[in-house]
Amino acid sequence: MSELDAQRLAVLVHEVRSPVAALSAIAETVADPELDASARVELVRLAVSAGESVQRIVTDIAVASIRFEEIAPGGLVRDAAAAAVLRGDRVEVDIAAELPLIRGDPQRLRQALDNLIANAVVHSGSDDPVVVRGVADVALRISVSDAGVGIAPEEQDSIFDVGVRLGTDSGGSGIGLALTRAIVEGHGGALTVSSTPGDGASFTIVLPLGR
Repeated sequence: MSELDAQRLAVLVHEVRSPVAALSAIAETVADPELDASARVELVRLAVSAGESVQRIVTDIAVASIRFEEIAPGGLVRDAAAAAVLRGDRVEVDIAAELPLIRGDPQRLRQALDNLIANAVVHSGSDDPVVVRGVADVALRISVSDAGVGIAPEEQDSIFDVGVRLGTDSGGSGIGLALTRAIVEGHGGALTVSSTPGDGASFTIVLPLGR
């Protein structure tokens, strides 16, 4: 296997984990005979979304491939958080009631959110939930925050490089943040981090409005 093929395989394996885990959790939950009809319909909708994500990742592995359409970012955030909760993670959502529609790629942005939420869950290091916030001013800002050990200032630039892991015992692949940054920059945006050692970390996707 060539080095390029190995890199592509690593990206594929990394990116399909979240939607596949969501599908597994949905299958377990929807089998509950006491589940009411409205909850079952919502689970089916989330399953369809996860299936579409898997199909996109498998057939179009290049994260720089962006297909723009008009999307509602609030729904995207809620779906990503709901999938994480189904997997057993503690995730809360705090978003403005009315976020503006944006032009973006829903599958790619969902990949980015899934990566940030999964990363925050791994590094939370406490019983406090991961919090996903969304606001809009001159830009759309979606932040994912944890209450973990934080990131040293001298490490905050390098964590977006391929192969760099947040902690030696995290078990991470070292490609999630690099992929997320590539997706966000492909939308003309930026991915930033704010962290104080001992006081958690917050990663923020900043996307332009009015594209």
